[in-house]
Parts: sequence; structure tokens; C-alpha cells
Amino acid sequence: MPEGDTVWRTARHLDQALSGWTLTGSDLRVPAHATVDLSGQPVLETVARGKHILTRIGDGDAAVTLHTHLKMEGSWHLYRPGSRWRRPAHQARAVLYTEAWTAVGFSLGIVELLPRADEASVVGHLGPDLLGPDWDEDEAVRRLTADPDRAIGEALLDQRNLAGVGNMYKSELCFVLGFSPWRPVAQVPDLVKVVRRAKAVLEANKDRVEQSTTGDLRRGRRLWVYRRDKQACLRCRTPIRVAMQGPSETGQERATYWCPTCQP
Repeated sequence: MPEGDTVWRTARHLDQALSGWTLTGSDLRVPAHATVDLSGQPVLETVARGKHILTRIGDGDAAVTLHTHLKMEGSWHLYRPGSRWRRPAHQARAVLYTEAWTAVGFSLGIVELLPRADEASVVGHLGPDLLGPDWDEDEAVRRLTADPDRAIGEALLDQRNLAGVGNMYKSELCFVLGFSPWRPVAQVPDLVKVVRRAKAVLEANKDRVEQSTTGDLRRGRRLWVYRRDKQACLRCRTPIRVAMQGPSETGQERATYWCPTCQP
């Protein structure tokens, strides 16, 4: 699933391309909205809220928000009118047309149109957004500490605590900070440092496609542990390990990577 910085960058590109333009057409390829026509409505802005994308369209009584989520496979592409799409048309779930751009959302996990006033119903549960104007360090720490017995890896991934950390950054943050992803939150010595490092790593990567936590952008050197199972730790040469973490009964298990030497 894309990390919060990828979603933030996607929303920024949509905002730059569409905001200020009037839609010349729309195609929402989901049953609930298949007959909706947004032609003639202005696009006001697109913003990210954690891993959710909110495209605000129309004003007054016609004010709606297109809420999309990339989930595991989704992406938004921008094309000049008449350009060939880079993914198959049958994967498109949302298409917005203006005179300058065609925005195509492929394999989106969520596509829904809702009244602007109802945005809180889809993002109101989220914790402080690491890349958003609502970022609140103290509130993020408070939410993390609300369940002291929970494993820190699970707590970081829970978007209700702080919004934007995905599975990659969860593993990388635990490595950089030197503790096991299975350590209980109550035993993590400095949660302020944890949330500050989380914000710092997303800020450092939000403007580039190639994400790195090591500071090295060379292939194979960008990440410390994520998807490097059985490879030698870049610090101590111990083989990186991987195991599933999270409640399996709710489908929230995720592969977690760590170095057993560097992360006691």
C-alpha cells in the first residue's frame, strides 16, 4: 500500500493539474455513481488526508467531494487530451476531463462521491496527518500511548494514531530507532522522538519518487530492512528477518522486516 508521502504527492499533482478548471466530463466507474455527470462543475482543489485523497468539486448546493483511496494497487495518472493511457482502460475507475488534462484513477480501492459537508464521515477517524496542516505531535503521542500493551509496529501502522505511515516506513522507523517492531508501546523510551522521526522521513521523501530512509538513492541501498529478508543488514551483516504482524482475523496482517541484532 502506498505510503503517505506518495499519496500527498499524488494529491498535489492532481491539484496542480485540475484546480481552477471546469470539468468537461466525468466517468465514475462504480455502480453507485455510474450515472453521475460532473460536467460544468469547477474543480476547487485536491488535498491528501493521510492516505485518502479528497477532490473538491463544485460550490454552493452543488458542492461535492470525490473521495478516493489507492489501497494496494491504485494510482492516478494525468494525460493530455488524446494521449494514450499507460494502463488498460478496464482498470480505470474514475476519469475526470478538463480542456487541459484527463485525470484517470486506475484500480482505486475506494471511489465515492459525497456532500462536501460529509467529509468527516470518511476521514474524521484519522489521527494527526504527518504531512497535513493539522499535524499535532502531542496528539499523536497521546493516541499512541492510549494502548500501552500494543506492539509499536502495529500502533504506527494504525491510521487512527497518526496518518501517513505505511508498512514500509513502519519497518524502517523501527530499525532506525533501534527497537523491535514487537516491543510494547509502553517500553518504547521516547515516543516524541518516534513521531518526529516519522514526520521527518515523510517530509524528506514527499517530493521524490524514489523513497529512501538510508540517505542513499542507489538501487539496493535505499532502505535498511524493508523487503530485504535474508539479505545482510547494511549495518551489522546479520540476515534480515521477516514475519507477519497484526490481527489475522481482520485481514490486517502485514509483513514486518527487522534485524534481530540491531533491534533487540
